[in-house]
Amino acid sequence: MNTLSYKTVSIRKEDVKKEWVVVDATDQVLGRLCAKVAKILRGKYKPSFTPHIDCGDNVIIINADKVKLTGSKWDDRTYVSYTGYPGGQRYATPAILQKKSLNKHVKAGKHPLFLHVIKGMLPKNKLGAKILNNVYIYNGENHPHEAQQPKVIDINKLK
Repeated sequence: MNTLSYKTVSIRKEDVKKEWVVVDATDQVLGRLCAKVAKILRGKYKPSFTPHIDCGDNVIIINADKVKLTGSKWDDRTYVSYTGYPGGQRYATPAILQKKSLNKHVKAGKHPLFLHVIKGMLPKNKLGAKILNNVYIYNGENHPHEAQQPKVIDINKLK
């Protein structure tokens, strides 16, 4: 019996094969979409998943302005952020964060609502912060990442 076939193999940082994928957020529920995107970013859909390595794919989310929230969460849910100064707690609803994404001062590819939701689904350590840089969110159909030749995936077919 060959015992080498039963050993667990941890992938190394040099052996990771990262891909670029495009996800369309049109008429998708925000939390369900972000949960699947977080799994793609971590690399959990790959057979070579290693928890301590960034082995996930780069994700481009298009049509982020057409995402849905169920019920009355657009106005009832609140997200808390802290500036670091005394009295610096800020409260925002998803509707306010969605309007901020249309602001020209927000960096291209960084959508405050999506980043807040996806960040909560990633590890709370240096690896999670590094993985969060692999997602790019855009309000329209167009994105500046055509040179990477991303493949379009149907997010509804993933579990």
